[in-house]
Formats: sequence, C-alpha cells, structure tokens
Amino acid sequence: MTGLDVELLAADPVEPITSAGHAQLGIAVLAGIAVIVVLITRFKVHAFLALTIGSLALGAFAGAPLDKAIASFTTGLGATVAGVGVLIALGAILGKLLADSGGADQIVDTILAKAGGRAMPWAMVLIASVIGLPLFFEVGIVLLIPVVLMVAKRGNYSLMRIGIPALAGLSVMHGLIPPHPGPLVAIDAVRADLGVTLALGLLVAIPTVIIAGPLFSKYAARWVDVPVPERMIPARASEELEKRPGFGATIATMLLPVVLMLAKALVDIVVDDPEQMVQRVFDVAGSPLIALLASVIVGMFTLGRAAGFTKERLGSTVEKSLAPIAGILLIVGAGGGFKQTLIDSGVGQMILEISEDWSIPALVLAWLIAVAIRLATGSATVATISAAGLVAPLAADMSTTHTALLVLAIGAGSLFFSHVNDAGFWMVKEYFGMTVGQTIKTWSVMETIISVVAGALVLLLSLVI
Repeated sequence: MTGLDVELLAADPVEPITSAGHAQLGIAVLAGIAVIVVLITRFKVHAFLALTIGSLALGAFAGAPLDKAIASFTTGLGATVAGVGVLIALGAILGKLLADSGGADQIVDTILAKAGGRAMPWAMVLIASVIGLPLFFEVGIVLLIPVVLMVAKRGNYSLMRIGIPALAGLSVMHGLIPPHPGPLVAIDAVRADLGVTLALGLLVAIPTVIIAGPLFSKYAARWVDVPVPERMIPARASEELEKRPGFGATIATMLLPVVLMLAKALVDIVVDDPEQMVQRVFDVAGSPLIALLASVIVGMFTLGRAAGFTKERLGSTVEKSLAPIAGILLIVGAGGGFKQTLIDSGVGQMILEISEDWSIPALVLAWLIAVAIRLATGSATVATISAAGLVAPLAADMSTTHTALLVLAIGAGSLFFSHVNDAGFWMVKEYFGMTVGQTIKTWSVMETIISVVAGALVLLLSLVI
C-alpha cells in the first residue's frame, strides 16, 4: 500500500519479462532514455509519445517479447493514472476556482498591502508558496507574473528582486510538495507515505525557498538589471467580478488538504493503532483523495459562491479546469508505463544488486539520476517519473521516513539547472523580457540552487531522523 492508500495495480512480477544480463539491461536503459531525449529535444515530439516509444524501445533492447513489453507499459500506465489521476484533476479544479473567483488576487492584494520596502521579496515568496500549493507550475507563472510586473513597476523595485522569490516559491512547491504530479508519482512509485513526505517536504522547502528566493535575488538583481516589460502586464482576471472571496476563507480553503494530510500523519505516529476509531477517522479524512475532494467542495462555496458564481458558472469553471490537464495526465501515465517497463525488465533489480557494491548512498544516487534526466529532457516531471522507476527497488528496506526522503531527493534532482530544452525557461525569458544569457544567470542558477540546497537538506535529515 502506498501513501496514496491505493494498491498498485501493477505488482512487481515474480519473473522479469526478459532474461537479459546486467550489461544488456544497462544498454537497454541508456537506449530507452536516449530515444526519449532525442524525440523530445531534437524532433520536438510530445513527451507522452516520446515516453511511449521509449518504453517499447527499452523492452526491445532488453530482449523482451513485444507483447509483454506492451502489457507492462499499459499496466503501468493504468496503475499510475488510477493512483494519481483523480488527485491531479481535483488539484486542477481547486486551482481554477482560486484563479477565476479572484481568490488568488485577494491573497496577493492583502499581503502586498501589508508589505513594503525590504519585506517585499519575502512577501512575494510567501504569496507564490501559498498559491503554488494547488496550482501547476505553468499556471502559477501565468497567474503570478502580472502581479510581479505590476509590483516592480509601481513600487520601482528591481524586477529580479521581486521576480526570483516568486519563481522560487512556485518551483519548490512544484518539485517537492504533493499534490503536484511529480511528487505524487514518485510517492506512488516508491510506495512512500504521503503525509510523512508532505511534512518532510515542507521542512526542506522552507529553508530552500528562503535561500533560492529572497537571498539569491539580491545577487540576481546585481547581475541582471532589466526594465519591466509593460507589454506583458495584462488586465487581472478578477477585475470583472463585483466581489471576491475573503482572505481568511481563501487561505483556509487552500490549506485544508495540507492540514488534513498532516493531521493524518501525526495521528498515525501518536496513536499507531489501526483499530482505534480516531486513527480510522483520520485515515479516511487525511487520505489525499478525500482531503482534496473536501477542499474542492468547500471551495465551491468559499470561493465560487462567495464571488457570486451561479451553479452554471461553477459547472463551467470545473469543466474548463479539466481540459488543460489532459496532456499532463497522459505524460504522467506514460511515465508510469515507462517505470513499469523498467521494473518488469529487471532494471530495478539490476540497480539494486549493483548498488550494493557502490559506496554512493541511495539518496545521492536518486538525486544524480534525476539530475541527469532533467538535464537531458528539460522536464522535471519526466525526470521525477523516470528516476523514481529506476530507484524504486532501493526503497524496499527503507524506513517510512527514509522512503519519503528518497522521494524528496528525486524531486530535488529534477529541478537542477533548467535550460533551453525546458518550456519553463522560455516562459520566464519571455515574461521578463530577458536574453538567453540573462535567463541562465537568474532562472537557471536559481533552479540549481534549489536542487542543491534541497538535496543537501535531504541528506542532512537522513542523518538525524
């Protein structure tokens, strides 16, 4: 049972689907990943198709019968979508409610009204971290960048001094904190406890975002001084609304799933008796599905109805929130198929056997694998999914806390040095009106700081807990 409280449909097979030796399996892994990298970077093939083709290539190079390779891929795809697909959809609905109701603007306006001067970068990182909890990274950028540009323009701040903290908050949430797709899939793959991962993730995220955000922004502002591109300041989405939800109600709605999942983890530790009614209640209330579903239902009233939405408008908002995540669900599902093909081919067991003779700690190995795939593909989600599939067997004998730290090590590695093969790189470049070199000096360095600091904190935690 995973931290998602969902039985994996794709149980590890008793016998691998191929009898290939370590050398052939190693070549198969490199070939499969190379196919994915070349398709994504050279031929601009969608990540879903690239992962699908790469999975079949992996099976072929490993000498697996085609029908068994296909069965492994489809089983893994189905298991992954079953485990995290509903959660991603609920997160998308919550994020859309937050944006369309003006709740996000309410959070932004309230915090900015109470911040100024040297406190502004800290206010921006707080805004981005809170809003980034339920939102996908790209959505968060679209939502927050206009605010960043307006604050920098009206307050006469350096664009980097305000922008870097906001980007750091969004990126850290994206890479380390569920219910974002990458961490959810990694939790599912290594069978980690979601509540423990969330708690440790927050523990790692706070110092990481402080170092990569407000502190690093001082240097980024010195290295790159660009004017605010006024053409990129659009009208705010909630300006057409007659009223907006309250600040307190919005914050409570956004944090509800986090509180429920953390409460479940705490009760599991304190009570530690599955037969106790208290633990059974919190096991249900704190499960990711119920926690997010509860937040969505509450949000329909505290966000949607508070903004004056009719039943029809609420229905339309929910409907519109699901269409954009179709691609994400397919990528995540195909990543799960790739992971299952790796496991069924015996690659996971091969890494487990070889690593016994290595002096590299499992957490460092997981971080390095995620870094390599991130650099090659440009996708944090692809890096997380692939790395999780490769190192999943290493979690078999780990404690609950160290399994959660393995997830965080993968997430940290997946954020390393975003460059020209990452869509996020180009979004930041265009929104901030920077050159490629300036984007590397700021955004790419910031991502690297996040990856290294988070990875170091994960290692430190592994020594003390």
